[in-house]
Amino acid sequence: MSRLTYVIKRIGKMDFSRMRDTARMLHKKTGKSTLWLLADMARCAAKYNAGYMDYKIAEMYRLNEAQRRTVITRGISNEIVRRMNDKAYWHHFDDKTQFNALFSKWVNRGWIKADETLTKEGLEQFLSGRDEIMYKPLEGSSGQGIVKYKKEDWKNLPRFMELLSQAGPGILEEVVIQHPEMARMCPTSVNTVRIATLLGDKKEGIVYAFLRIGNGKVMDNVDCGGMAARVDLESGRLLTVGADKQGNTFEKHPMTGTPIIGFEVPYFKEAKKMCLEAMRVVPQVRFVAWDVAITADGPRFIEGNSFPSHAVPQFAAHYPDGIGILPEFKKYMTL
Repeated sequence: MSRLTYVIKRIGKMDFSRMRDTARMLHKKTGKSTLWLLADMARCAAKYNAGYMDYKIAEMYRLNEAQRRTVITRGISNEIVRRMNDKAYWHHFDDKTQFNALFSKWVNRGWIKADETLTKEGLEQFLSGRDEIMYKPLEGSSGQGIVKYKKEDWKNLPRFMELLSQAGPGILEEVVIQHPEMARMCPTSVNTVRIATLLGDKKEGIVYAFLRIGNGKVMDNVDCGGMAARVDLESGRLLTVGADKQGNTFEKHPMTGTPIIGFEVPYFKEAKKMCLEAMRVVPQVRFVAWDVAITADGPRFIEGNSFPSHAVPQFAAHYPDGIGILPEFKKYMTL
């Protein structure tokens, strides 16, 4: 494909309405001309395969050309997934029941499939002795559709089964109880560590780790109002402020007051070991972002992502010198 053809295709895929809205918002934030921001946004789309959200989250308007080349934009992230992950094997990660079965020794919690095969007897057995459970859509991302149910919700079991039927095919899981230290950061959600592994053509290992932190909701996802901070791969300590998708930054958690920079993730060494072992289970999927819960007994998998979101690894607040995370990927694979 010629460069001109590529640029024309990129222009055809642009959402000009949202680009305009983003440019207006950034104009208020930075004082830069809306027209200049729109033009620069289009330039970054053509040159760096950056969407308008990339431009906003990575604050590309403040970066020079050399710095912009280090941002993992949507297009670059998609290309990494395309090259590293054979789509024929994504189902091992995308279907939550398949994931739980395949990685059961690291999932280490009770679960049952909630679809047309669910029986009253099976559900009663699963619910017995439990006060809370989680429902998750069978496929999905960004925490969408996840609901926590309490014992009072299934007092009328037929009605509860009808509710599950209306929600669509899903999975019911035992609630994970996080480590007290993780609850000290934010008690309303299980604050997971996202650890990305890569079986690259240069070397294999962990590319990055971020702690995803809730901010009052049941989920810690940044798409649900949560924040993230970068984890030092050696020490397990947080290196940066917390940052959310709206560009807010936090030195302390706004609810609990817990300092973010320097916070140490318990069992981080064990979490790394778990991910490095698991990355070889489906070698056809070479780039995986694992969501790891830290319990009092050690790390457990929540899920693995065969098409990892590139939002968290590009938050501007995590790269105060303007040098993004793409150089880390280049240590593992040719880009």
